[in-house]
Amino acid sequence: MINLGVTFAFLKENNGVVAVKNRIFETKLYDLFLSEMYTDHANSQTRSIERNQYIVKDSLQMKLVMEKFYQHFTEIYGDSDWKFVENQGRKIFLMYLKPIINGTGNYYIEAQTRDMRRTDIIVDYHGKQFIIELKIWHGSEYNQRGEKQLFEYLDYYGADTGYLLSFNFNKNKKTGIQEISQNGKYILEVVV
Repeated sequence: MINLGVTFAFLKENNGVVAVKNRIFETKLYDLFLSEMYTDHANSQTRSIERNQYIVKDSLQMKLVMEKFYQHFTEIYGDSDWKFVENQGRKIFLMYLKPIINGTGNYYIEAQTRDMRRTDIIVDYHGKQFIIELKIWHGSEYNQRGEKQLFEYLDYYGADTGYLLSFNFNKNKKTGIQEISQNGKYILEVVV
């Protein structure tokens, strides 16, 4: 498969490691793999009908997307093996997001900033960007560093709102949704 990807210039060799040739191919390959994983046709139809609740006057209601993802994740994956969720967390979120923005918006995975840092997901919808950081919970101190990192991304992109999705696998985990503000910037943090 790798040789075929290199032959058709979807993939390239980069210092002995296989890499996707460009962002367009990366997005298309992600879409392909996500669509193969998303085989529950009935759930897909239901989600496309529900899509309208997330769009108001051609504006994506990302706060509602995150709140509904919290409900969805808790209902479906709340009792799942943590190793599964840890490995599949980003894919689960993107499978939830894609039908909502499909056809109008798109997303970038690990978009690189000019100072060589990488944001986890940036969603573009009708010219507005939504910055989403994904983290695995490794304690309060680690989480605070993630919040600080997201506030820095908000400054970099000139945005006032960001979204932090944390996957918590502790036995005594505390899940939920909280709002954090700092210097006129705002983060909606969702812990699942």
